[in-house]
Amino acid sequence: MSIHARRFTAMLMGAGSLLATTLSPAFAETVKLTILGVGDVYNFQESHGRGGFARLNAVAKAERAANPNTLYVFDGDMLSPSILSGFDHGQNTIDLTNLAPFDIAVPGNHEFDFGPENFIEKVKASKYPWAAINITNADGSPVEGLGGVMVKEIAGLKIALIPVAQDTSPEVSSTGDLKFLPTVDTAIDAAKAARSDGADLVIGVVQTDMSNDRKLIASHAFDVIMSGDDHSYATAFDGVTAYVETSIDGEFLSPVDLTVSIEEKDGKRKVSWTPAFRFIDTADVTPDAESQQLVDQLAAKLDDSLNVEIGSTEGPLDSRRNVVRAEESAMGDLIADAMRAASGADIAITNGGGIRADRTYDAGAKLTRRDILTELPFGNVTVVTEIPGSQVLAALENGVSQVEKGAGRFPQVSGISFAFDASAPAGSRVSEVMVGDAPLDLDKLYKVATNDYMLAGGDGYGALGGGRVLVNKGNGNLMANDVMDYIAKKGTVAAKVEGRIRKLGAQ
Repeated sequence: MSIHARRFTAMLMGAGSLLATTLSPAFAETVKLTILGVGDVYNFQESHGRGGFARLNAVAKAERAANPNTLYVFDGDMLSPSILSGFDHGQNTIDLTNLAPFDIAVPGNHEFDFGPENFIEKVKASKYPWAAINITNADGSPVEGLGGVMVKEIAGLKIALIPVAQDTSPEVSSTGDLKFLPTVDTAIDAAKAARSDGADLVIGVVQTDMSNDRKLIASHAFDVIMSGDDHSYATAFDGVTAYVETSIDGEFLSPVDLTVSIEEKDGKRKVSWTPAFRFIDTADVTPDAESQQLVDQLAAKLDDSLNVEIGSTEGPLDSRRNVVRAEESAMGDLIADAMRAASGADIAITNGGGIRADRTYDAGAKLTRRDILTELPFGNVTVVTEIPGSQVLAALENGVSQVEKGAGRFPQVSGISFAFDASAPAGSRVSEVMVGDAPLDLDKLYKVATNDYMLAGGDGYGALGGGRVLVNKGNGNLMANDVMDYIAKKGTVAAKVEGRIRKLGAQ
């Protein structure tokens, strides 16, 4: 019998006892609790009439007005990446969410794209609490402004919110000296402890991928889990744990209404609940007027400088997420070519996860500053290092080591070509590596252009480190500027998929 079923059976037994005798005083109450979760909100404006902070804030305000017993939670990623965040390091997202504050906010990996100092600065500017039980300073001390398990008393219910960040953040962002404890184990231990401490409901607010979500659900340590990171929408209920994967950019929202029964008899407290999932397509939501006014002000500041045409593309370009993280992309080729041209390097390697617009461009399309800054919103710098071919090969192996997971480390390259077999063990997938017209020489030194994030070991690219750095972060150009200059000089760019990266094995 499931935990939830046991609780429900206990409630029915209690009810039966109440009918059988009136000798013991009893108390029963029903409470409606609403939980609204959101995460992965990058763009302050709507897209095609859906999402954006003005619509998100409208939903949050409406839910709170409809039910004062509402919890509004954030499960990671808003400070970056976006065009505007490239300028203000995410302050726009803080200003907009302050208009409809969260009850709790969990930092995602992208909260650290501009370093931990910027994150702490933004926490201080927030009118709501940030928390994560698995992030500490290097010495184990608490991070300034970052809380832990939050216990809230709502309508007679003791509710424990378990905030957990993604333990892979140091690999994919710029977390500095911060220490991240294991996401799943830390979350489950905290949930069990909260239950032992008398929590009536245990709610996980987490940023982690669906494989970890499944482990959290299977633990049955949580009543509800609100999860971000996967950029998808999903709901589930296995009879014990209700689950919501909270979409992207506030496009689709799913408030969960819990009908909670509280019964006390003979000094014993029994709590049971049933969930009801609602679906909100924000295309049907009228934007919050106060928020929209701020959105319009922010948009006006961007338009004049960003809507400037810098060139055109001869053929189609593709920066869709599933493409740049799995195969050669014409947009990836264009970006890598621009980095190599600007730096004079032999090879350029950049991570597909840093290419963010997730769109296609028709042949003959006009390219603007906005397009390039949307593609490259992180503010990364082009750097150059000199390393032997053995390390270049190791970097490529890292790049394709998680292609089956759609990981952002997948390499987009220039000056080099290779084949890989995703069915082979990670670390032994790359073959047929050519630099220009010559095979890769494992002992030869090559000048490699990359971005400062990867050179520092981001996305697992430790193999790029340890060389002689020829252009460091302080002396390099913004990648986006290199690409814009490259397009402007060419006038028309002819990037196309040309066999730089070939897939072997079963397709």
